[in-house]
Amino acid sequence: MGIRFVLMVNKQGQTRLAQYYEYLTVEERRTLEGEIVRKCLARNEHQCSFVEHRNYRIVYRRYASLFFLVGVDDGENELAILEFIHLLVETMDRHFGNVCELDIMFHLEKVHFMLEEMVMNGCIVETSKANILTPIQLMDKTS
Repeated sequence: MGIRFVLMVNKQGQTRLAQYYEYLTVEERRTLEGEIVRKCLARNEHQCSFVEHRNYRIVYRRYASLFFLVGVDDGENELAILEFIHLLVETMDRHFGNVCELDIMFHLEKVHFMLEEMVMNGCIVETSKANILTPIQLMDKTS
């Protein structure tokens, strides 16, 4: 597998989106999220965007007030995951127009849908913004 989980967290450490590609109980997820968020938010902007935690490698990036954290296996390419995070943000920007935390909170199902179009079972399967957004635009037209 490659990607184990994707988290979007604000500067206060509140999780705005969590998508897991492996089974963890709710308590395990809560504990893992707390540990990772504390570790990543405590780092400054001059430090590397890769962190080792338990059996995961965490790749994270900050955009405005949101942190995007992706947990991957040891063998995964960290730079490719940084590109994936950037693609996710660009895709949300294209749909929402300069995405912010409120867009994610009020349109959580659309963000999950984008993520599901991009990642399947922990593997990145789609990188075309147009292909990712087409089904969402079709749903918007019908509603």
